Amino acid sequence: MPLDFDPIAEAHRQWQMRWPEHADQMAAVTSVMRVQQLLLGEIDRTLKPFGLTFASFEALRLLAFTREGELPMGKIGERLMVHPASVTNTVDKLERAGMVRRRSAPEDRRRVLASITPDGRDLVEKATAALNAADFALPGVDRETAVALTALLRRIRERGNDFDAAAHDPWA
Repeated sequence: MPLDFDPIAEAHRQWQMRWPEHADQMAAVTSVMRVQQLLLGEIDRTLKPFGLTFASFEALRLLAFTREGELPMGKIGERLMVHPASVTNTVDKLERAGMVRRRSAPEDRRRVLASITPDGRDLVEKATAALNAADFALPGVDRETAVALTALLRRIRERGNDFDAAAHDPWA
């Protein structure tokens, strides 16, 4: 049930009385954090029929995007911007479900490769179609607004050293 008031607006009002020079930034951050919770909840509801979490979907989608359908475990973590332990946990679950296989890299047996299976490829295509049909939990947000939001968030990510400032910017 929706609340009959906006708790972030109320927090902003309280902040405005005490720390007015920081009230807008607090409201912006709190809004982003709340929207992240809402989006993740909706994404999880969309992926649940496929037995996937967003983390497992991202790992499968990443593997499906590669030429050979496989990547070293370390590269998966780097590309998804997650801790190696999270990659191991996600790949463990996907491997148990038959969506991914692990093997040692032929050129260096210390490196472990994760490979998407045909079942994993089929599942990620179906899950991708469902997420696309749900507009990635942003129904009613037009393309122009999505691009503007992405560009704004990219500036914040860049200033947070999330990636090199010289990195390609398709929204510029």
